[in-house]
Amino acid sequence: MTADPLPALLHTADPLLGCRVHAQLLNESVPPEELRAAAARSPVVEALLSERGPDGGISRHPYAKFTGAHWVLVHLAELGYPPGDESLIPLREQELDWLLSPKQQHKIVLEGRVRTCASMEGNGLYALCELGLADERITQLAEGLAAWQWPDGGWNCDRHAAAHHASFHETITPLRGLLAYYRLCGDERARTAAERAAEVFLKRSLLYRQSDGKLIHPSFATLHYPSFWHYDLLMGLKVLSEGGWLGDERCRPALNLLASKRLPDGGFPAETAWHRTAADGRSNSSRAHWGGTGKGRMNPFVTAD
Repeated sequence: MTADPLPALLHTADPLLGCRVHAQLLNESVPPEELRAAAARSPVVEALLSERGPDGGISRHPYAKFTGAHWVLVHLAELGYPPGDESLIPLREQELDWLLSPKQQHKIVLEGRVRTCASMEGNGLYALCELGLADERITQLAEGLAAWQWPDGGWNCDRHAAAHHASFHETITPLRGLLAYYRLCGDERARTAAERAAEVFLKRSLLYRQSDGKLIHPSFATLHYPSFWHYDLLMGLKVLSEGGWLGDERCRPALNLLASKRLPDGGFPAETAWHRTAADGRSNSSRAHWGGTGKGRMNPFVTAD
């Protein structure tokens, strides 16, 4: 008999994750003051914000993997960090100064398609909307994503002229960002763009080639946390759930695969990771501890998702 992981999640070592479980799984509202207190006690939040300087910013490129302002904001948004924290404004300014810079906004067009790493703008838009840090500048991010969308509904940074299909990696976070923007602003153009992007995943049952029904890539069927800019079945299901598509029958194969990964203790593992766990600032390292990896070990962040 499979155990119930809920008690372990409610009393997890990270109190902010526990609040998120209360809100999302038990459908119970968490008072703002309790959420702020949980965030202040969170070891993950403390680690993420540990590199802020006296001016509130982080003295490295916003996209520095995985300790720059971009990643800090994305992680905080995913954790359910309380919105409206003005101490995060310096990080927002770093993020927008980069994303809206002429260099970042200059896009290469080949064969009539914009070749861009749209996951950057997608993640940025999502985080700023969720954290209550949005201002009028986010409209430029949303409009840019809609303008760069490929005919099949997605995005791709592949600079080979022959590339004509969207990338799952470069499409999942723009979809998420446009959904967050729509929830915040009610912009129907963003919702329409999101619906087109959702079809990129739905018509492939989130995992499989249309041509032969085979798995697109082994990593898509593997659980990770955090996802950063990568795609896997859990990231796909989360984002499609945020848009109200989880009831679509085309999600069923991915849901069944996810269910097959459940452990005897009721939880789910992070089977592998995209990051190093290190405190020395090396590329691809994270100062936060994300619950560890291992196919037989419950990861609380994956399990909550």
